[in-house]
Amino acid sequence: MTGSRLISNTMPEHGQPLTETESQIAGKAGPARVRVMLGAFPDYAPTPLVDLPDSASRFRVGAVMLKDESGRYGLGSFKALGGAYAVARLLQAQLSDQLGRMVAPEELLTPEIRALAARITVCCATDGNHGRSVARGASLFGCRCVIYLHAGVSTGREAAIAQFGAEMRRVPGNYDDSVAEARRVAEAEGWLLVSDFSSEGYEEIPGLVMQGYTIMMDEILAEAPAPFTHVFVQAGVGGLAGVVCGYFHDVLGASRPRTIVVEPDLAPCLQASAAAGRLVSVPAGAPTVMAMLECYEPSLAAWRIVAKSADDFLLISDAEAVAGLRRLAGEKAGDRGLVIGESGASGYAALQVAADDPDLRARLGLDRTSRVLLIGTEGATDPEVYQALLGQA
Repeated sequence: MTGSRLISNTMPEHGQPLTETESQIAGKAGPARVRVMLGAFPDYAPTPLVDLPDSASRFRVGAVMLKDESGRYGLGSFKALGGAYAVARLLQAQLSDQLGRMVAPEELLTPEIRALAARITVCCATDGNHGRSVARGASLFGCRCVIYLHAGVSTGREAAIAQFGAEMRRVPGNYDDSVAEARRVAEAEGWLLVSDFSSEGYEEIPGLVMQGYTIMMDEILAEAPAPFTHVFVQAGVGGLAGVVCGYFHDVLGASRPRTIVVEPDLAPCLQASAAAGRLVSVPAGAPTVMAMLECYEPSLAAWRIVAKSADDFLLISDAEAVAGLRRLAGEKAGDRGLVIGESGASGYAALQVAADDPDLRARLGLDRTSRVLLIGTEGATDPEVYQALLGQA
């Protein structure tokens, strides 16, 4: 471990209410804004919330439930909800201004509006899943798309994005380097940068990406048979963690579950920021097997929400993540096996670590009455990588 295994949120802003803007991004005001746009996404359907009784027994808790995002829009990841939604919102706004009237969401799918959208280019940097969502949105609505990939993105994930017709550009270095290059070119070319990473002066579009995720949280509350006491949610730059923690904080208030943010010990940028009491970056080092979480600086918009709404920050190792993936593969969703990828299984892995450690178990208040929510954020988005990890002893 490169930092403390577990730290609690002791920042002064912890527990403070979300602002109106933060509520629109990650809280109770978000899902209604997303539902208005569903005319542009006629294939929308909720994903399942899966009961894992064998895991509950194994971990000595009352219940373990996993939101299985492996089938979301056929893209295999919760991020299908964010990038394409942001593309739809941005195109709707730009084309409405151009036409001098409001373009309805369903019009974005028509040949007339797609012809106008073809003059617009969207771009982003990605580890894989966000870029796939942006590329799908561009394909749906007819605009050009350029995706920036850093050196660590697998060829399997590159191919999954390229199938939507996006132009792929490789950038030396890590995720942060690809983010910087996408921003530089977008500014020079006048493209729409649809990033899930926000920084000072660039928060509106990443906020839209996060807002797209909130409909998943509405689904969870609608599907849950009883309230949760704990949530383990994995984090890269913090967008998902901000939505999960912020939504429960904003919607449920004092009755919200305890929220534990999970990160790779090789990329603990949120925990480091919590320890410092302010947003900080961490040095890039060895790559982590949790490739979707390999981020070294938090997203600013996400961090502001996480600082208020997350309760704890927990680190796991690559070996623990792989052990969690392999155990989760033995669970069932009805008559099928669960296939959750290496980053998507990290929340499950963290619960496994916490449940088996008496000190962590006590500090997090886990017992036989606990009802735990996990987010299976992705399926086997690179089947070759997944199978290799599944076969590790």
